[in-house]
Amino acid sequence: MKSFLGAMVKWAMVPSLVLLGLSIGSSEALAARGHVNVATIQGSINPASSAYLQRVIEESEKDGARAVVIALDTPGGLVSSTKDILQAILNAKVPVIVFVSPRGAWAGSAGTFITIAGHVAAMTPGSSIGAAHPVGIGGSGTAPPAEKEDEEGKEGPAAAQRDLAAEKAENLLAAFIASIAQERNRNVEWAEKAVRESVAVGSEEALELGVIDLMADDLNDLLEKIDGREVVVDGETVVLDLASVELVMLEMTRMNRLMNVLASPDVAMILIMVGLLGLYIEANSPGVGVPGAVGLVCLFLGGIALQILPFSWMGLVLLVAGIGFFIAEIFVTSFGVLFALGVVCFLAGGSMLFSIPEESDLTVNFWQVLVPAVVALSLFGFVVVASLGKAMAGPQIAGVEEMLGMQARAVTVLNPEGTVFVHGENWMARASDGPIEAGVSVEIIAMDGLLLTVRKALSQPA
Repeated sequence: MKSFLGAMVKWAMVPSLVLLGLSIGSSEALAARGHVNVATIQGSINPASSAYLQRVIEESEKDGARAVVIALDTPGGLVSSTKDILQAILNAKVPVIVFVSPRGAWAGSAGTFITIAGHVAAMTPGSSIGAAHPVGIGGSGTAPPAEKEDEEGKEGPAAAQRDLAAEKAENLLAAFIASIAQERNRNVEWAEKAVRESVAVGSEEALELGVIDLMADDLNDLLEKIDGREVVVDGETVVLDLASVELVMLEMTRMNRLMNVLASPDVAMILIMVGLLGLYIEANSPGVGVPGAVGLVCLFLGGIALQILPFSWMGLVLLVAGIGFFIAEIFVTSFGVLFALGVVCFLAGGSMLFSIPEESDLTVNFWQVLVPAVVALSLFGFVVVASLGKAMAGPQIAGVEEMLGMQARAVTVLNPEGTVFVHGENWMARASDGPIEAGVSVEIIAMDGLLLTVRKALSQPA
């Protein structure tokens, strides 16, 4: 019996051993063939994309990848996140190849730094690079005006009006990109211009200027062209052996993808405004529940976005003040002045919320996102304010006050007090103009708590 069971166990283990052998064989084949890990960045440079790229480089150092390819398409991002990515690339123990792709891709602002930092920098035809000047207040780069002297040789108003924060950010970033370009033997002068003057060029001009190393149509073309190239990695010269390597696509985790979506100033602004709108509706219509719940969820997600993105407290305060003015318009007759102030607060707060040039070059899209959102919110708020104002100005249609002017029937003699029947109930009443007999129709003219003041109605039932 034991021999039979032993035989069965051996036969049951055969498929597992075969699969294990195939797995080991495929792993050995992959190791012999070599592989290149590929990371894809499409969108802003933020803590989520930074953590993703750092993870890819770290995993590539551990799993023996022959190189890391970063397929890059970004308009820019946070300075702090860019700095973390650059440190990971510059200190990597595996070659990092930055490839601005697909066709039509951008390596804007923060993307310029990342591209120049790569051991190999490549672009597809039709892509572009540059415009790395830090963004100033209002969403546009503001270069500091040159110092001017007046007739007496003293500094004039132009020097006093310089944006010192933007100037500091510009100088730091210009020195930073110049040192990276020098480290990678790329065009230092152009790199500084990309920061100071926001210059941008296409792929062909970037190749001519020495900003990148080559152009390639796709990943396979790129690996074929750089196979055998020598690069310096961690102080040592390495020859890229990329012939017939396996391309391994490393994706973002689900949490990275969620954080990446929330790290957009446009998304954050919409979440905050929808959240405030939900609470505004709930405050005006208590008990509905759904608007308040949606508002709280949106504000929670917006709060996560504010933890990811650097923001201005002044901008956030202005947004809350805008809702406050909308609510005040309901209770104060300002002929629309408070409502207009609320709109102005929303526009000013939204444009200021993420405009911090020394920390980020991300801002809310003023005309495509902020203005339409504020207009939609204003129209909704106007409808709510107008409806509530009309309702408050109309006659009372609920509560005990609605009984004023109604007719009742005297149940007992009112001399001067007695009982009347109205609204299906008996009420205590006092006659204002002498005794009133039972059964007579009376008109309610005043109330004192639960005591009605009545007089004989002009018209009596037949």
